[in-house]
Amino acid sequence: MAGREVVPAIGIDLGTNYSTVAVWKGGDDPFISDIPSYVAFTNKERLVGRAAKKQVDKNPKNTVYSVKRLIGRPFSDASVKSDMKLWPFKVISDSHDRPKIEVYYKGKKKQFAAEEISSMVLRKLRKTAEEHLGKTVKKAVVTVPAYFTDSQRQATKYAGFLAGLDVIRIISEPTAAAIAYYLKETSTVGKNVLIFDLGGGTFDVSLLKIRSEEKFEEKATAGDTHLGGEDFVNRMVNHFVDKFKKEKKKDISGSPKALSKLRTACSGAMRKLSSNENTTIDIMSLYEGVNFHSKISRDKFEEINMDLFKKCVELVEKCLRDAKMDNRTVHDVFLFGGSTRIPKVKKLLESFLRLEVKEFHGKVNRENAVAYGAAYQAYILTRVGNKRVPDLVSNVIPRSLKFANGDRLTDLIEIYTKIPTKLYTVKREFTYSDKHRGFFVYEGDSECTELNNLLGTFDLSGVPPTPRGKVHYFTASFEIDANGILKVVSAKVKTTEQRINIAFTARGRLCSNEIKRMIQ
Repeated sequence: MAGREVVPAIGIDLGTNYSTVAVWKGGDDPFISDIPSYVAFTNKERLVGRAAKKQVDKNPKNTVYSVKRLIGRPFSDASVKSDMKLWPFKVISDSHDRPKIEVYYKGKKKQFAAEEISSMVLRKLRKTAEEHLGKTVKKAVVTVPAYFTDSQRQATKYAGFLAGLDVIRIISEPTAAAIAYYLKETSTVGKNVLIFDLGGGTFDVSLLKIRSEEKFEEKATAGDTHLGGEDFVNRMVNHFVDKFKKEKKKDISGSPKALSKLRTACSGAMRKLSSNENTTIDIMSLYEGVNFHSKISRDKFEEINMDLFKKCVELVEKCLRDAKMDNRTVHDVFLFGGSTRIPKVKKLLESFLRLEVKEFHGKVNRENAVAYGAAYQAYILTRVGNKRVPDLVSNVIPRSLKFANGDRLTDLIEIYTKIPTKLYTVKREFTYSDKHRGFFVYEGDSECTELNNLLGTFDLSGVPPTPRGKVHYFTASFEIDANGILKVVSAKVKTTEQRINIAFTARGRLCSNEIKRMIQ
C-alpha cells in the first residue's frame, strides 16, 4: 500500500563461532550486532549467545557450539566423526543417519537436530533486531558458505523457519561480502575482484567481474566447508594435549571439562598471536588438580597449521584456474572473516597474487561485512521505502549436478551455471527390475559416485517391471532456485499406455511432521 511503512527484512550471517544480524534502512550506518553461536542447557534454563559461552567450561557436556559443522551433513560424514573427537557434547545418529545432539535440559535427556540449535541462535538475533526496530521482524536473508551443499542450504532454511522467520533468500557469504565491497568502494566498474572469506569453520573464495554499477557476475568459486579458525584451534589443542601428556604424564583427551578449558585458552592464544610474536597458555587446575603453563610462538602456531594455510591459497589458485584467469587479471583482493587476521594467511595470499590485500575499517569490517551485505540484499528484495534498488549479483552453482543410473554417471547441469536456472528437462531410458529402484542425483565434479554428494533419489518403486528387452522412458523437469536449492517440478515414467508420477526424495531433509514437532 502506498505510504505504508514496510518493516525491513534483516540480514543474518549464521557463523560457526559468531553470528551477526544487520538492518539496512539506507545510508552508511546500518545496525549491526553479533553473538557467539553457542547454546547451553542447564537444570533451570536455556542460554543463547554470550551467556552460553561464558559458562562453557563449567557445563561443557551441555553447551553446544560449531553446529554449522553439523547442519545438513549425515552422521556418517568423515568430518563429523573427526569433530566429535574434540567436542565435549555428545552427538548421536538418528534412524536416517542424521546427527542429533544429546544434552540434559531441566534434568531430562533431550535430543536436538542441528537445525533446532541453529534456530535458537537465529531467534536470538531476530529478537535483537526487533528490540532495535521496535517492531516484529518476519523476513530475513541468511548467508551460507558458497560451497554448502543442497542439503546444507535447505537445512539452514529450515532453521530459519523454526526461528519464526520467512527466509526470503539464502545467499552465499562471498556474495554478501561482494555487496559490502560494492557499497564501500568507488570506481569499481570493470574490475575483477577476489573475495577471500576465511571464518571460524568455513572458507570461500569467489572471483567477481563488476560489469556495471548495477551488476556483478560471479565467474568462479571454490572453498572448503570444513576449513577455518576451528581447525587452527584444534591443531593447538592437539599440540598442548600431547605436551601435557609428555610433561605431566597425564592424558586429558577423555576429559570434556579439561578439553573445554584448553580450547578456550587456545582460542584466546590464537587471537593474541595475530598481534604478538609470543603468548602463554596458563590454566589453573586443568586436570586432576594439575596446573598448566606453557608458551607458544607465532612461528610454532604457523608451523602446526601451515598445510591448512597453504590449502587456502591452493583453492584461490583453483578459483582462478576455473575462471580461466590468473593473478595478473585480479584488480582488488578483499579479506573477510575473523581468521583472516592471522598474519601468515595474508602474507601467503599477497605473495601468490603479487597484489596488496585491502581491508575494511570502521563499523563495517571483515567480521560483519557479510551480515551487512545480507542486510542490503534484504533491502533489495523487500524494496523498503518503495525505492527500486538493483539486484546486484549473478550467482552460479559451485558444483555440477549428475544423474546416476546403475554404474553410469552423466552430467545434468554443468558447474558455474547461472542461478536461478530455467526449467531443465531430461529424458532417460532404462529397464526396471527388483534391483533397480531409482535414479540417484549427485552434486560434485568427480566421475566416481562415492566422491560426490548424494542429493536425493527419483523413486521408481511404483513402476511396473519391464519385460525382457523392453525399456521405460523417464522424464524429469526441475530447476535450481535463487537459493541454490534443487526443486523438482515434475517427474514421470512414460509407457505406451500410462503415465506414472515419480517422487523425488531429498536426502537428509526434514519431513513436515518433524518440523511441526520441533516448532512445538
